[in-house]
Amino acid sequence: MAEPGPGPSGEATEEPPRPKKRRLAAGERYVPPPRKLSTGVSFGAEHFAETSYYFERGLRKVRPYYFEFRTYCKGRWVGRSLLHVFSTEFRSQPLAYYRAAARAGRLRLNEEPVRDLDIVLKNNDFLRNTVHRHEPPVTAQPIQILVEDDEVVVVDKPSSLPVHPCGRFRHNTVIFILGKEHDLKELHTIHRLDRMTSGVLMFAKTAAVSKRIDEQVRERQLEKEYVCRVAGEFPEREVVCEEPILVVSYKVGVCRVDPKGKFCQTIFQRLSYNGRTSVVKCLPRTGRTHQIRVHLQYLGHPIVNDPIYNMEAWGPERGKGGRIDKTDEELLKALVEEHRSKQSLDILGISEEDLSSSAENKDTGHSSGCAKSAQADPVRENSCPAEDPERKETAACSLNSDTNLETLENNKELGSCENEDGQTGEKSSEEKDPLCVECKMSRRDPSPKELVMYLHALRYKGAGFEYCSKMPEWAMEDWEE
Repeated sequence: MAEPGPGPSGEATEEPPRPKKRRLAAGERYVPPPRKLSTGVSFGAEHFAETSYYFERGLRKVRPYYFEFRTYCKGRWVGRSLLHVFSTEFRSQPLAYYRAAARAGRLRLNEEPVRDLDIVLKNNDFLRNTVHRHEPPVTAQPIQILVEDDEVVVVDKPSSLPVHPCGRFRHNTVIFILGKEHDLKELHTIHRLDRMTSGVLMFAKTAAVSKRIDEQVRERQLEKEYVCRVAGEFPEREVVCEEPILVVSYKVGVCRVDPKGKFCQTIFQRLSYNGRTSVVKCLPRTGRTHQIRVHLQYLGHPIVNDPIYNMEAWGPERGKGGRIDKTDEELLKALVEEHRSKQSLDILGISEEDLSSSAENKDTGHSSGCAKSAQADPVRENSCPAEDPERKETAACSLNSDTNLETLENNKELGSCENEDGQTGEKSSEEKDPLCVECKMSRRDPSPKELVMYLHALRYKGAGFEYCSKMPEWAMEDWEE
């Protein structure tokens, strides 16, 4: 028995009694009590060191890396086998993949390796799954720091970057790039911009500053000014749109005007017209998801290159006046198919399975869209134990049996294969994983032009501060398409 240890004054102190384990019935499996997870967001050196960036053809890319998803057992999983959960809720991979992952020691339940997927889940079971992550590329345009002082960091966010980790994005996010390249850590998100929206983005350095500015946001004391380029000749007069907005899919990140939606108000004023498109100033008085984009679509002047609200999937009038003539399910499927035909799903940050599995995975945290992703604890940032889904039909061709996966598993351990080119700024090595479907796929990279949407947060003004960015080139009156 251990001797009592000395206390702060040097005197011996008694160790606190350890909780007694309940005596288990024959064949019963012990589940340890849940651990207290940290709250808030704090990404440190160990997170930033998971992988590195490289730049190629105007794109910022992330080298594939190993990542551990962690989750506690969902209530609806209790009493179901792990195999059943994987087969019904995490269909991004064939079952053969999960069997091979278990054999490779990548699945752990309560810190013990899972060898039998028929194991029945219990309340408070803690699951870990080590996966090989591939992140979509984003623009190589650097993040410009507009202001940094003791209270805030204000940046000019390029289009295509999510603000914080969500869905398939982790290192290719503003939070991680600021941490890794500018040593700006433990920032508090005050407001968010859509991934495809560029412009002024504010972070607080302390919780007190965050709370102070957040109160201004809630009281609608924060003035926001955006600029965009829209299709057609926008009216010269001021236009006020107050159509309510409803979220169609948090997963894909799609909204539409609907009487059942939330109240919104946006004021529009045309700045210029070049005979084909108009530059419009936008003053959102509320802060609904995709508010400016949805209201412009409703008015019949969608943003010129909006990858969601200016697509044929909405019909011949592109959703003008709220006329869609599709159910929400049909609309989502049509949008996915349109991008799939153009090989541009990465621009949305989604895959085919995001649509097909949306019914089962409403609260699994496996969202690929960033429309409603809140900041997350590093442990809990994605509660799904499965890797992000991609092209199931392709995966089934290359990984359609346990035999194929066993061969891959036995032929190559976790590691990397070196390429011959070691030039600065080039991709000198790429980690290959024997079980990873993504490693066997060849994808078309988006062009830098595809990663720019003509919507920019130009100015944010509140009590005691005003932050502005430069007018983007595409918003200039003499700009030519």
